Amino acid sequence: MQQLASYLSGAWQTGRGRARTIHHAITGAALWEVTSEGLDMAQARRFAIERGGKALQAMTFIERSAMLKAVAKHLLEQKDQFYAISAQTGATRADSWVDIEGGIGTLFTYAGLGSRELPDDILWPEDELIPLSKQGGFAARHVLTSKSGVAVHINAFNFPCWGMLEKLAPTWLAGMPAIIKPATATAQLTQAMVKAIVDSGLVPEGAISLICGGAGDLLDHLDSQDVVTFTGSAATGQQLRAHPNLVAKSIPFTMEADSLNCCVLGEDVTPEQPEFALFIREVVREMTAKAGQKCTAIRRIIVPLAQINAVSDALISRLHKVTVGDPAQEGVKMGALVNSEQRQDVQESVNKLIAAGCEVLLGGEADLSAAGAFFPPTLLYCSQPDETPAVHAIEAFGPVATLMPYRDRQHALTLARAGGGSLAGRWSPPAASWRASLSSAPPAPMAVFRY
Repeated sequence: MQQLASYLSGAWQTGRGRARTIHHAITGAALWEVTSEGLDMAQARRFAIERGGKALQAMTFIERSAMLKAVAKHLLEQKDQFYAISAQTGATRADSWVDIEGGIGTLFTYAGLGSRELPDDILWPEDELIPLSKQGGFAARHVLTSKSGVAVHINAFNFPCWGMLEKLAPTWLAGMPAIIKPATATAQLTQAMVKAIVDSGLVPEGAISLICGGAGDLLDHLDSQDVVTFTGSAATGQQLRAHPNLVAKSIPFTMEADSLNCCVLGEDVTPEQPEFALFIREVVREMTAKAGQKCTAIRRIIVPLAQINAVSDALISRLHKVTVGDPAQEGVKMGALVNSEQRQDVQESVNKLIAAGCEVLLGGEADLSAAGAFFPPTLLYCSQPDETPAVHAIEAFGPVATLMPYRDRQHALTLARAGGGSLAGRWSPPAASWRASLSSAPPAPMAVFRY
């Protein structure tokens, strides 16, 4: 079996020793072996800084913006090969569009922001001169410039293209090289996109590096001019955040991890209203897009007690119509999870929620012996969400959501906040009718969207 190569120090390299295997999400067939053992991470960092960093820092913000735009155009021309590889990960065409073209769109967006809002210079004066003395003989001004280190991006498996590009765009715009460490399960798609970027010749040598496999001792070699971004599970993120070298040198570490997002149906919405149908449609879409493998997917469905039966009936009816299978087949609406390990993880999370007192309304159990990593759309019901902390803490990272009742508006907000902070929260009633409740609620790190 062929090994998936890393791109470090300006060359494609393969590791040695024990390797992990990437499997086809639909067929279970072995595709690639992945290992980074034996690769020189210290040299990779030095090369990225000395070659890529210096070249990027010599470019103005406008030149970096033009580079982003050129890379985006090139990747868009190569998109067919990315779609073909994305199918191996269990994604439907619509799922792949979000990852591939959505990610490329992020490059275009940052290119536009840079060309419109940043100076044609390597320095960015952040504000006007600030006088610090009466006669004006002493003044100050904040000036932004590039850090002299490298940005290490440790990414999740669910968006191998978009997850990389959303971090890469601001990194390059800031004049820093990047070392990308994708999740092994979908690393072949990230590698294909990195190879397209490298082969294009549009970016300086050393501006982008790729580790297929573990990060090895890379974090041991970082210093205060470097940064680390992490997307993945909270458990892994906390381990990395506590890395002795990161702590000792106060190396910036940004983490995006588990998120128990919610969707709230207002108490004034009834089944006859269009908002009700929209609510049902959006919940189902968020449960099934990417087979529920999204950090913004709805995990908690918060509904007035009087509407529990109507909502559960409507959700079950619509979820029954979702055809699960090989996205290459006509009529399939939801593909597979990324691999059998992820299917096992989702099953274990569902089992924990059931053990905590949740009732299965639909799905709930996968065929763990099947070759494809399929998991059925699963709807759970928690009748006592105040007394069931597990429902606000355990994220089943698949097509799984839990329905729960609320008594009044304040109770709904209390349940929403019980998730401990979320990437997204959605409210179906008119924003004005809930404005007072939202403004008086204790702050919670949640973005709120209204349909």
